[in-house]
Amino acid sequence: QFQHMLVITLIALIVPSAAHQPFFEDNEFDIDNPGRIRDPTISTAMYSTLGKVDDVDYYAFNASKNQSILLSITIPQIAGQDNFAPVMALIGPGLPPGNLPENISSISKTDNSSFIILPPPLNATAFFEPFSRTTYWTRQEQYVVAPETGSYLVAVWDEKGQMGRYVFVVGDREVPGGDLAFPLKMRDYWNSVDHSTADN
Repeated sequence: QFQHMLVITLIALIVPSAAHQPFFEDNEFDIDNPGRIRDPTISTAMYSTLGKVDDVDYYAFNASKNQSILLSITIPQIAGQDNFAPVMALIGPGLPPGNLPENISSISKTDNSSFIILPPPLNATAFFEPFSRTTYWTRQEQYVVAPETGSYLVAVWDEKGQMGRYVFVVGDREVPGGDLAFPLKMRDYWNSVDHSTADN
């Protein structure tokens, strides 16, 4: 009973105070099971992991024409992640045409697609999140405008095959919500990826 009350208290203190709705990659976010973003304008944080050298995570959302959407990646300051800097691609209708890297799937499942690449910046800034008492490096942080109404896909991968934890953030409108088990899952998440058992 006491432990149950403690969990409820932690949730009340941490989740509503966070700037995002937090969710975790409980199952692999692959091309057949992407992380679903219900509303890309609502600030949503997907706590995810690139757990093998060729891992690619995918996120899917619908957007309206001319809708401005914030896309961002932050890196938890966990040991060994100083140089971890995944690449992000936005794939969808109306974006510049081109050929995606061979390891990246597109919405149409063809070689040709419409996309933009959001590479990590040369210099990262650090920030402290006081409510969860965790520190992050900010990598990409960019507003994009959806050129057409339709389905969009975000792919996240590391060109050097590095593994690590990252947080994909979409949207900037603060609305309460997210995974109620956030405090418990965060405890397990805040550990280095075990490279010795990673599926390479």
